[in-house]
Amino acid sequence: MRDELSATFSALADPTRRAILARLAQGEATVNELAAPFSISQPAISKHLKVLEEAKLISRGRLAQSRPCRLEAAPLRDLAGWLETYRRFWDQSFDRLDAYLKELQAGDPDGTRN
Repeated sequence: MRDELSATFSALADPTRRAILARLAQGEATVNELAAPFSISQPAISKHLKVLEEAKLISRGRLAQSRPCRLEAAPLRDLAGWLETYRRFWDQSFDRLDAYLKELQAGDPDGTRN
């Protein structure tokens, strides 16, 4: 079985699933409510929900005849932690580039000195 980070990335690769997660960030919703803004069938939405559920990004409850979906943010927190390493790398790279550009601007405005 795939690792959880790979499952999260795979689930987030589809724009419809990202839109569903964005909607669920506002609160629970039924399948019909989630399907409303899309021009795809309810079975297609259900397939997207299954992928999100398998990636543990959503859970489904029971409320009478309805099974409202809710966002489960733990996998997103894990993803953010993984990405943080790379954010620090890019910040350090940009800081070095900024320092180098300032050095160039302050020391050799014509670019002729070695």
